[in-house]
Amino acid sequence: MAQQYKVSTQGKLLPFLFEVLVDNEGWSKKTVKQRLQGSSIFVNGQVQTKHDFIIISNDIVNIGTVQHREQQTLGQQIKLDIIYQDKNLIAINKPAGLLSVGTTKENKNHALSLLRQQLSRGQDRMQLWPVHRLDRDTSGILLFATSKEVREAVMDKWSVTEKTYLAVVVGTPKVEADTITQPLRLDENEYRMHVGTHKHAKTAITHYTTLESSDKRSLLEVRIETGRQHQIRTHMAWMGNAVVGDERYGKKPFNKKDGRMGLHAMRLGFIHPIGGKRVFLEVDALSDFYGLM
Repeated sequence: MAQQYKVSTQGKLLPFLFEVLVDNEGWSKKTVKQRLQGSSIFVNGQVQTKHDFIIISNDIVNIGTVQHREQQTLGQQIKLDIIYQDKNLIAINKPAGLLSVGTTKENKNHALSLLRQQLSRGQDRMQLWPVHRLDRDTSGILLFATSKEVREAVMDKWSVTEKTYLAVVVGTPKVEADTITQPLRLDENEYRMHVGTHKHAKTAITHYTTLESSDKRSLLEVRIETGRQHQIRTHMAWMGNAVVGDERYGKKPFNKKDGRMGLHAMRLGFIHPIGGKRVFLEVDALSDFYGLM
């Protein structure tokens, strides 16, 4: 049976879980983090995986697997939209809210697992390897290989792969089109990227063009030369125009009515490992994305 706790004061989710589960229940911190990453923590009935998610007084936090199994059943009913397929590579249009790959062995509600199930026939199980990943709340083109060798061959030339996104951001950029070259580094304790020069920072290059602006939000086309974790989200926030719905790098409070984050992987152009031809894939965002404007 799921354990339920009522929040008394505002704070971040992970410290609250440590207080009620580690200090009071005797759990290990490692177990708490695994449950959080494994989508087994719910705030007011909604699954939460971010350790710095803000909880407020009277919020209800559930720790258990009952709702998680219901979500897995729902996820397994999803038929993924395959936009490209040959014997070596398969690309899908990943919906927002779906993990690219699993964070735990128990979590089967992710694109890799669902695609394997969708393509398998009886005992003939489809073998797939992710070429890259998209954040859970980012929609768009996600590429898989049917062997490790193909995956490695694509990744060897990933630096010349075209990666273009659509982004709905807060406000209007001061410069209509520009290139951001701020280096990025990952803080593994906070699990967030930091901007600026540092001995552990890596080169990150982001080009953007403003396509449309309203009073409060703008639609950008964003192309990245590098593929650092959270690169677009971090660079947009550094610029002062955080991606709409980005709870990690954006400003609080959030408008929960938005329902999703304003980031969509629209275009992918890569060199096919068999034959060397360049493949261009493009898929437009759905109406829920454009509704963020």
